Amino acid sequence: MGSQSLVERQPHAVCVPYPAQGHITPMLRLAKILHHKGFHITFVNTDFNHQRLLRSRGPNSLDGLPSFRFRTISDGLPPSDPDATQDIPALCDSTSKHCLAPFRELLTKINVDAAESGGPPVTVIVSDVIMSFTLDAAEELGVPEFLLWTASASSFLGYMHYRHLIEKRLTPFKDDSYFTNGYLDTIIDWIPGMKSPRLKDLPTFIRTTNPDDIMIKFVLRETHRATRAAGIIVNTFHELERDSLESLSTILPPIYSIGPLQFFTNQIQESGLKNIGSNLWREEAECLKWLDSKEPNSVVYVNFGSIVVMTPSQLVEFAWGLANSNREFLWVIRPDLVCGDTAVLPAEFLEVTKNRGLMASWCPQDQVLQHQAVGGFLTHNGWNSTVESIVGGVPMICWPFFADQQTNCWRCCTEWGIGMEIDSDVKRNEVEKLVRELMEGEKGKEMKRNALMWKQKSEDSTTLDGSSCLNLQKLIEQVLLCSEN
Repeated sequence: MGSQSLVERQPHAVCVPYPAQGHITPMLRLAKILHHKGFHITFVNTDFNHQRLLRSRGPNSLDGLPSFRFRTISDGLPPSDPDATQDIPALCDSTSKHCLAPFRELLTKINVDAAESGGPPVTVIVSDVIMSFTLDAAEELGVPEFLLWTASASSFLGYMHYRHLIEKRLTPFKDDSYFTNGYLDTIIDWIPGMKSPRLKDLPTFIRTTNPDDIMIKFVLRETHRATRAAGIIVNTFHELERDSLESLSTILPPIYSIGPLQFFTNQIQESGLKNIGSNLWREEAECLKWLDSKEPNSVVYVNFGSIVVMTPSQLVEFAWGLANSNREFLWVIRPDLVCGDTAVLPAEFLEVTKNRGLMASWCPQDQVLQHQAVGGFLTHNGWNSTVESIVGGVPMICWPFFADQQTNCWRCCTEWGIGMEIDSDVKRNEVEKLVRELMEGEKGKEMKRNALMWKQKSEDSTTLDGSSCLNLQKLIEQVLLCSEN
């Protein structure tokens, strides 16, 4: 993937991620790819997350390149815990109401500065699908906008059909009994591109009794506005989600599946780009050194992502399940993992596992999942984690929490053959049983074979004639075509 001069006037992409870890990471990967292809980049974080990045990576960590700049806008929210993910419904509501004005001002300033310095003016905006207020600014500025969907194509398809779920009166629920009476097992056999999921396998915001639910309204608004984009970029590959991608292509602007994005960024060697990171918590590099001392496929990696919160009792059940499995494990425990409290593990558990377990607050997950010592992944099934697991050829135990994670879990377990689901009401005996099966059972061996098959397919998609590489080239050409008109 060689860097090249694209046009005489350097194209300038303004990249706007949704302000949460799982959205910032893929947007930054895409921004690096575009920069490597010749684009000037302005990467726009919220003030809140910009400060988090500076604390986690150092005060000069975002000053790497003159042609890759970081700028900020306000998210409109009051102050909150400076090292924890903000409340998602509140964040969605606030960004859609309060971010357009500061974003307009930022674009004006960028172009004024460019005129004064002789730098490139803004030629394209690349925004998260759920930051669609940027579409208004792009239209006012007269530049094209491409939207990045950071989750699976399957979950996007589920969100796109929310309005049909409402029309068919499948949601909102009539009362609270619908959460537990088996209603969530209702088969949905009418969504093209999805093989008869249950209601519980669709993104979770439909699970409400409130017809005015903030998240339902937000999803309906953002999916409708997505039709105004010049194109939709998805961090997946055609062979993995062919049916969902083909279905989306009938109801949305052109779809560009260019994943896994990390394959392309792994090929970039410029030190200035490689040193720019996206983790909002400080990475503990000792994790990799610890893994270096372990046998191949011997370690269970446990990480529930950046948003999941659990109860103290759930934490204890996972802990004793891991302890009783007698397997070595690397467990990432964020400071805010347990709701309303600090994550405290039983002293007896720490004593029992002191020679075969390592706990960390955060780690470079993509490197961990590609480490030969990691044989299985206990995960919440966020899309970044799912794709990184596929890239590493690592099978999963799936404990989805919310949003798209249930859809990802469903496909991992029922179609791709690389996951086993654990009950949301987690019990230590089930954790122990599934960890043992994952690491040494016949089902685990079959999942490992399937994971390695999908790993190879993901690699193939990013070779010169692979589907993702060809789609990336089409995307670049489309950006330039739009930028020159």
